[in-house]
Amino acid sequence: MTSIPTAFTQADARHKPWVSSYGAIPAEIDAEAHGSIVELMEQAMADHADKPAFHCLGQTLSYADVDQQSRALAAYLQQRLGVRKGDRVALMTPNLLAFPIACLGIARAGAIQVNVNPLYTPRELEHQLRDSGARVLIIYNGVTATAAELLCRADAPLKLDALLTVALDDGSAAVLPSPPVDARLAGKASTFGEALRIGLDLHFDPVPIEGEDLLFLQYTGGTTGLSKGAALSHRNVVANVQQFKAVMASGLRSGEEVIVTAIPLYHIFALTVNFIAYFSVGAANWLVPNPRDMDSLVDVMKASRCTVITGVNTLFAALANHPRAREIDFSRLRIAGGGGAAVMEATSTQWQALTGTFIREGYGLSETSPVVSFNPDHVSHYNGTTGLPLPSTDVRLIRDDGSDAALGESGEICVKGPQVMRGYWNQPDADAAAFTADGFFRTGDVGTFTPEGFLKIVDRKKDMIIVSGFNVFPNEIEAVASAYPGVLECACIGVPDERTGEAIRLIVVRAASAALDEQALIEHCRHHLTAYKIPRQVVFVEQLPKSTVGKILRRELRNQPVT
Repeated sequence: MTSIPTAFTQADARHKPWVSSYGAIPAEIDAEAHGSIVELMEQAMADHADKPAFHCLGQTLSYADVDQQSRALAAYLQQRLGVRKGDRVALMTPNLLAFPIACLGIARAGAIQVNVNPLYTPRELEHQLRDSGARVLIIYNGVTATAAELLCRADAPLKLDALLTVALDDGSAAVLPSPPVDARLAGKASTFGEALRIGLDLHFDPVPIEGEDLLFLQYTGGTTGLSKGAALSHRNVVANVQQFKAVMASGLRSGEEVIVTAIPLYHIFALTVNFIAYFSVGAANWLVPNPRDMDSLVDVMKASRCTVITGVNTLFAALANHPRAREIDFSRLRIAGGGGAAVMEATSTQWQALTGTFIREGYGLSETSPVVSFNPDHVSHYNGTTGLPLPSTDVRLIRDDGSDAALGESGEICVKGPQVMRGYWNQPDADAAAFTADGFFRTGDVGTFTPEGFLKIVDRKKDMIIVSGFNVFPNEIEAVASAYPGVLECACIGVPDERTGEAIRLIVVRAASAALDEQALIEHCRHHLTAYKIPRQVVFVEQLPKSTVGKILRRELRNQPVT
């Protein structure tokens, strides 16, 4: 793995228009405030031992419970499986109590966690396991068929040192009905619950961990080619936690916060912010295993009376439009954080009307641990931006010719700071393409700065549509269309056109019982957009394809035929 110069130094100093908007926010944070994530989390477990740490499926774990069980897993990994510092352990589960136990157990053993989407196909799982060199796979019972396809095939079966299967009730005293483990894995797997029970009686050897040691391999979405593992160190994540705390101090009150985690924990935003940052201040975290089950999510919202919730635009829109939404007591809600995709003004307006709180947008990537910018706690209303770059973060907007964009002009967002990854796992060629000569990470996103230094994402370079030579960014059209009554969700793509090169197709999900037709929506867009940005075609669908985090997948829409 190539060593990338990511730390900001005085030699890099340039005019940063955002610093003048910081107010009481410090311009720099101490990335060495904690020697490792293990040190940070062990301090939290000592400080908040008796407080509830996680609620899930009717069960609760205290901070002391998490301490005991993660230590037991670390001992099991060391003593029974021979896991040593730097070994890779893959974790493939939804938001269950087992996830934070496993995460802390892996870290305390000095190993590197490989986060795997439980909905991956055998091909996708195999790539991550082979690429990372993972020795151990911890996997939810309900998706063990995926692992069985790899481990039990007749031709070149995948080799693992150990497979631990996770049931719904692992980590708790409850007995909950769980999906069975795939029968093909008989004799090839042990249970996570058994590992915890055995580990309680095993000796744990604390592992010396330094900031540069790797913590996570966070694989990118793989929208082009095979996914790559962003190598995130303990220092990267410690720094990002410190940065987030600096901009959101009022939203991380020690021992007082209650957060709902509907975003999957294997996603880097939930992992760093919902889990690690809020765990470090003694928050009670309500885990949602399946956020697509909206009735269950409403039940969690009612029971938790949360102070914080994070999500993507589609989740907030779905909650705000749910027929039971007004059953929820939002009186304690102080922070609604949005990321992963643009937060639409119409969604934030609807959310604020329901809850009294606007959606506070941020921006980040797997490669940046993840947060790059966020609307800090002194921002009081929706502003259509992703906020201010975090302390100790430098952001350049670079034109196609490599020069810096002028203020108000768009350019590729390039980032340097202590939260930026060490590089891609065993991908020196990818590193060379992803970083500038002076160590700025090229995000592939296009953005602009307001005069006050707030960063606005224009769009992904690859999502840009070119109509008669004009650049059209889908976010702008989607924001206009989503403000029209009756539009629940929408997505914009470019389609081939003989006359203009590309034409704009808008794909729309109608709100329930909405009387909405193509021409009315096009006329609305015509009123708010210049001619070349107006959709040529509107297609109505029942639902839009989304990632497990809830991001609308435009690439899949491009491949779908129009019916």
